[in-house]
Amino acid sequence: MKIASWNVNSLKVRLPQLTQWLADASPDIVALQETKLEDAKFPAAELAAAGYRSVYSGQKTYNGVAILAREGLGEFADVVTDIPGLEDPQRRILAAGVGGLRIVDLYVVNGKAVGDEKYAYKLHWLERVREFLAGEIARHPNLVVLGDFNIAPDARDVHDPAAWGEDILCSPPERAALKAITDLGMHDSFRLFESDGGHYSWWDYRQGAFRRNMGLRIDLILVGEALKSAAVGAAIDREPRRWERPSDHTPVTLQLDTR
Repeated sequence: MKIASWNVNSLKVRLPQLTQWLADASPDIVALQETKLEDAKFPAAELAAAGYRSVYSGQKTYNGVAILAREGLGEFADVVTDIPGLEDPQRRILAAGVGGLRIVDLYVVNGKAVGDEKYAYKLHWLERVREFLAGEIARHPNLVVLGDFNIAPDARDVHDPAAWGEDILCSPPERAALKAITDLGMHDSFRLFESDGGHYSWWDYRQGAFRRNMGLRIDLILVGEALKSAAVGAAIDREPRRWERPSDHTPVTLQLDTR
């Protein structure tokens, strides 16, 4: 089974790229972030024509998350779009059971800048999400938590650690909040297979950042202990970042052998 996550940075703009990538990469389950579409405008019919069922939680212009599952994996079950203890009108979290897995799709708050009120809210948001995930992993051993985390886990995930220093996306409190999630028993699947630096999933549109590989690895797929032994490969697919009108993120994937 192939699992993927992709911040598409506007599904309205990126729908042709998404449908092309679905045809090329043949993932079984895909989590999307930054769909930027109200639910009434979500292209469910177009994605069904491409062979994927979808569940989604969106809003106009900003945020928005969705989970796609290949036809044949069954219906989505126990869908969650809001978590207890977190009053947030922004559509940033979506959980559903499908294909024998529990999928939690996250579009983590950016935080703007260290010390900003949005930064404080990011840390609060992550704390509430950790509490939610503690319950999810207790109920659903086959848990996959994935999405745009807006946190580079460590220096290997930053093209220039000295330049970024302890700025937003790299600050110690953000990394500690991410570690609190992985300490629940979750594993960064990419690091199960690749220990070196220089692998990124996001590049700024400016300064030729993609061409110069000036990026960050902030798009993650975490798996619980029960799925760690089923993980047989993980990758960052850079190809869609080369396409016309690309998202600033590119898909990250995980291959599971659940037989």
